Amino acid sequence: MKEKFVQVGANKIRYIEEGGSDGNVLLVHGLGASAERWAHVIPHLSKKYHVIVPDLIGHGFSDKPSVDYTPAFFSQFIFDFLNTLGITKTSMIGSSLGGQIVAECAITQSKVIEKIVLVSPSGIMKQSTPTFDAYTLAALYPTQEGAKTAFQMMAGVHKEIDSDTIDGFIQHMTLPNAKMAFMSTILGIRNAVPLSERLEKISAPTLIVWGKQDTLIPIVHSKDFVSSIKNCQFVEMESSGHTPYVEEPEKFSEIVLRFLNQQMVVSAR
Repeated sequence: MKEKFVQVGANKIRYIEEGGSDGNVLLVHGLGASAERWAHVIPHLSKKYHVIVPDLIGHGFSDKPSVDYTPAFFSQFIFDFLNTLGITKTSMIGSSLGGQIVAECAITQSKVIEKIVLVSPSGIMKQSTPTFDAYTLAALYPTQEGAKTAFQMMAGVHKEIDSDTIDGFIQHMTLPNAKMAFMSTILGIRNAVPLSERLEKISAPTLIVWGKQDTLIPIVHSKDFVSSIKNCQFVEMESSGHTPYVEEPEKFSEIVLRFLNQQMVVSAR
């Protein structure tokens, strides 16, 4: 994968770019993650699309300024990032926090957005879960054992957790300001205007994908998204936990490509 860096405002942002098609797809990772979280689906999606995968500001190897990491801040960052790269049309796929950010972007009804895919998005769940608590603990006190426990809870006890995932998470969470950005993001989500009150503003064609075995953001929360977004399709992945694109990348990619290819619009960049 081609690693690149770009200056977005005052901040240096790291991203991965693959594929030569004129159709753009932006992948947005979740809380405490990085672009590598999408590594298993990038090869599939990049055969058909020009795929752009940033480390969100405050995450991975991107800069981590001392700011309030609110959903509105992340949404504006995404538009600034795309503008810096000269992307004028794109579909967006977001997981967990990334799903909430993509939804926030779509609520603006920006003409930049063609289609969106929300994978187990945050923004609706009001109470924490044991899996989320374990993940937060692993981020604040990053150890091999703690990180492995958290990722095992997210995926399911019988699934293998790649050692690179654990090592990468620990490396990123021990970087300067990483823990500050992590906790500021959690506070930003909790203090934001509820997403459920604004989902009806989304007009872009939408696909919701949720793992039935998700214990971090249980699938019951999918109902609010599906019932509120007008032009919405829903796919339940029966064997997946919180990250179906990691656990079942081929199946996930097939589902997403089928959705994106429906009356596909060629993007300009």
